[in-house]
Amino acid sequence: MQRLFSTFASGWPGVGLFVQRSLTAVLLVRYAIVGLKATNHSSAMIPDVIAACAGILLFVGLWTPITGGVIVVIELWIAMSHLADPWNSLVLATLAATLAMIGPGAWSFDALLFGRRHIAP
Repeated sequence: MQRLFSTFASGWPGVGLFVQRSLTAVLLVRYAIVGLKATNHSSAMIPDVIAACAGILLFVGLWTPITGGVIVVIELWIAMSHLADPWNSLVLATLAATLAMIGPGAWSFDALLFGRRHIAP
């Protein structure tokens, strides 16, 4: 899993990644709740439920590259199926793609689980 991350940024870059992760996750959950209230069909709810679950994983910073990839696919799916206003989904897909490429930052479960450790002699 270490190979999936280029680095676990700390300091101000880590704060920026934390803010980006948090904003993206909150928007994913919000749009999922709005989408679930608007649809009556159970099959139309699947992308919104997956996006909300992925948003929760993104918020805590768990499996960020995989979660970001899933969010990109789901948001592009939502953008293609809702042709009236695809811009929110495209912005969320772009944010998730950047998080998948950059990594979660130092303030995440990924950094705790898969970060570098010092071995004392």
